[in-house]
Amino acid sequence: MYWAAGFASSRPCVVELGRNHSLPIGLCGSEQQQSLYGYIIAFPLQDYGGIMSALGSDSWWKKTLYITGGALLAAAAYLLHELLAIKEQELDSKDAIILHQFSRPKNGVPSLSPFCLKIETYLRMVDLPYQNYFDGKLSPQGKMPWMEYNHEQASGSEFIVDFLEEKLGVNLNQNLTPQERAVSRAVTKMVEEHLYTIAYCQWVDNLEETQKLLAMSGPLSDTLKWLLSHLNGSMVRREMYGHGIGRFSKEEVYTLMEKDMRTLATLLGDKKYFMGSKMSTLDATVFGHLAQAMWTLPGTRPEQLIKGELINLAMFCERMRRRFWPEWFVEVDDLYYDGDSESSVGGGSPTGMLDLGLFSRTDTLDDSDASSHSAVHTHTHSPDSD
Repeated sequence: MYWAAGFASSRPCVVELGRNHSLPIGLCGSEQQQSLYGYIIAFPLQDYGGIMSALGSDSWWKKTLYITGGALLAAAAYLLHELLAIKEQELDSKDAIILHQFSRPKNGVPSLSPFCLKIETYLRMVDLPYQNYFDGKLSPQGKMPWMEYNHEQASGSEFIVDFLEEKLGVNLNQNLTPQERAVSRAVTKMVEEHLYTIAYCQWVDNLEETQKLLAMSGPLSDTLKWLLSHLNGSMVRREMYGHGIGRFSKEEVYTLMEKDMRTLATLLGDKKYFMGSKMSTLDATVFGHLAQAMWTLPGTRPEQLIKGELINLAMFCERMRRRFWPEWFVEVDDLYYDGDSESSVGGGSPTGMLDLGLFSRTDTLDDSDASSHSAVHTHTHSPDSD
C-alpha cells in the first residue's frame, strides 16, 4: 500500500520526511501484517489557466495559501512522524531473547494480539528469560511477533517455537504421546486459522471500544487511535474475506465462532490443561485467543459465552493467568458475566500493566512450584503443582 501527501507552494521545494518505515496496522487476528511505505513531497503550485491571477492581486490570498499549506504540512508531518518514526537502537541479542511485539493496551491485558500473547505466555511456560521490545517494527517477513537470539531472527509464532526448541532445547510437547501431539497440532491449526473470528468482534463489530484500548499519548493521540484502528479493521475485513469466513453474514460469522468455542470446551472438559495434567503449546495458543474474549470484549457474545455456558474455558484462562502472569491483576467478579455490559466495561482492570522488561518466571514461583518446573524439557508436570 503506497501513500503520498503534499502541500501547495509558490516556490519549488521537495520535503522528504521518511521512507521505508513500517506501520504496524495488524494488531490482532492474523500474523500476516502489512506495511505502509511512501514519501511526503511538496510540489510548486502552477498557475494553470491564470488561476492565481483570477484570485486577485491582493496579498492576503497568498498569505492565506501559505498559512493553510504550512498548517496542513505541519499536521501531516506530526501525524506521520508519530506513525512512522521508530527509534533505531542497536540491540545486543547475545545469549538474550529479544521479543518484538506491539505495545501494551490500556486495560491491563498484555496484548490485543493473540499471537503476541501466545508467544510471551509460551516463554513463561518454558521459563526462559526474555526482554520485551515494544518498537512496533515488523519482521523482514512483515510479521509480529518476532524474536532475536544471538543475532539470529525467527518470525511467526510457529517458527519461533521451533527455533526455541532447536536452539535452547525446550519442548513443552515432549511428554505427549504421538497421538496427543497430533491432536495438539490439529487443534492449534483450528484455533489459529478459524478462531481468529474473535478478531472480527474486536476490529469490526466493536471497533470503537477496541480503539479506546490502544495506548497512545500526545495532542493527536485520538486521531492516531482512530487511524490505526480503522486501518486494522479494514485489514481484518480483507483477510477474512480472502479466507472465506468474511463472505458470510455477521450472524453466520458468530455462529462459526461459537461452534469453535464449544468444541474447545468439550475437548477441555474438566481437565486442568487441554492435554490433561501436562502442559503443551496448545495451552499457550488457546489462551492467547480466548483471553481476548475474556478481557477485551465486555458485553459481547464471545464474553457472554465464555463466562456463562462455557465457564470451563473461563476457568482455564484464569488458571493460566494466575500461573504465568502474576503482575496481571483482574477483579474476581470479572470472571463471570453478569449481564450488565455497562458496569463490566473496564471490569475493574488496572489502567496499565507493569512491564517487567527482562522477565524470568522462576522469580515468581513458590519453592514447591519452582521445583516441579525448573526444567520444562525434562520433567512431567504434576497436576497438583498449582
